[in-house]
Amino acid sequence: MATKAIKVDLSVDEMPKKWYNILPNLPEGYPPPLDPKTLKPLSPEPLLALFAKECIMQAVSKDSEIPIPDEVLETYIRIGRPTPLQRATRLEKHLGTPAKIFFKREDVNPSGSHKPNTAIPQAYYTKKEGVEKLTTETGAGQWGSALALACALFDLDLTVYMTRSSYLTKPGRKTIMEAYGAEVFPSPSDQTECGKKMLKDDPNHPGSLGIAISEAVEAAMKDEKAKYSLGSVLDFVLTHQSIIGLESKKQMEIMDVYPDIVMGCIGGGSNYAGIAYPFMHDKLKGKKETRFIAAEPLAVPSTTKGVYQYDFGDTAELTFLAKMYSVGHTYQCPPIHAAGLRYHGKAPSLSFLINKGLMESRAYGQNEVMEAAETFAKTEGFIAAPETAHVIKAVIDVALECKKSGEEKSILFNYSGHGLLDLQVYDEYKAKMLKNFAATPEMLEAGRKSIPKIPA
Repeated sequence: MATKAIKVDLSVDEMPKKWYNILPNLPEGYPPPLDPKTLKPLSPEPLLALFAKECIMQAVSKDSEIPIPDEVLETYIRIGRPTPLQRATRLEKHLGTPAKIFFKREDVNPSGSHKPNTAIPQAYYTKKEGVEKLTTETGAGQWGSALALACALFDLDLTVYMTRSSYLTKPGRKTIMEAYGAEVFPSPSDQTECGKKMLKDDPNHPGSLGIAISEAVEAAMKDEKAKYSLGSVLDFVLTHQSIIGLESKKQMEIMDVYPDIVMGCIGGGSNYAGIAYPFMHDKLKGKKETRFIAAEPLAVPSTTKGVYQYDFGDTAELTFLAKMYSVGHTYQCPPIHAAGLRYHGKAPSLSFLINKGLMESRAYGQNEVMEAAETFAKTEGFIAAPETAHVIKAVIDVALECKKSGEEKSILFNYSGHGLLDLQVYDEYKAKMLKNFAATPEMLEAGRKSIPKIPA
């Protein structure tokens, strides 16, 4: 087999110089964010006090291409972009499938996941405004690690609110963030009013991304020298992540293959949108009939068992309202190891595409995804993060469906991060101690009660 049929690397000169913004190409009717007080479309102005101005301008841009600043490009290169694209021939052989499986390597930068693709521009734009500090949340710690790295590179202070379950079970991520100079608190914490309230109600609360977002937003709003940074969900974040798919397109062209199916795991939706949206562009333009399949946890089944309604992005209701698939902003997320997928909602644009039938999703439990991760490790040699393991499970299922039908489909998925700091989940899986958390009807009903009733 020729080398380029196994792995394709791009040169730094071939790296995309512009991000792809899907918003101008979406079907008509994309619901705008709402002001929770007036229930009218939110203007950009209130967000400027919270986020870097350039990020908000990108979120409302009508341009499908947004230039990447030279300083951002240079920093991308320094931490490992462009990233490789590989074919999983050994996994194909193991499964006995006629499908061709390709995966984009987003694990090769210092923080080990796709998250620096947006952390770097957010830190860069914040620094240009003269802001001294950022606040943020993190689940499993990939986002916190990436933003800590970016803040170190651009000389910014950073405070991170890390979901308590991950803070206790993933000490390596906390160590990385602190090594880059970040201050890290377990969330809910005693540093914010909303954190104190949660701790008063439950001193052992495992936390959630919704709660950690509330704390980070509150902290930024109270500090005139600080702004807030979000690692997923928002449109400008998904735009920054599009470099994954843009590179993948070039690499697939070199392999002389166009994917029939594009797959990824979804928590907030940034890594999957990052690889999928440049290919979704071709589908929206009527050029291709690619299938788009996302994988989420049974414990937090936002798109498979949630509702498509306006909801808050955080638990304490400090954010605007976004129309998205949600299990409710007060939903009690079980403490699964894939903490990056423990979010009650999904990116609004991703939710819109799923609602329009342009994307589909599947949900899986912890044990079956770790079985898939172990298969991938034994065949391809890579130890996947538990989040990434969800899409590996979905890929294996689709490849076996191809085996049954005899179809030689080309599958592309985003290998969004390594699991070298998540080895406890592998230990628990091998010891048969891994719990199969799944949302119950009672949990879903309780979560839905917190979703605002917005008139049509």
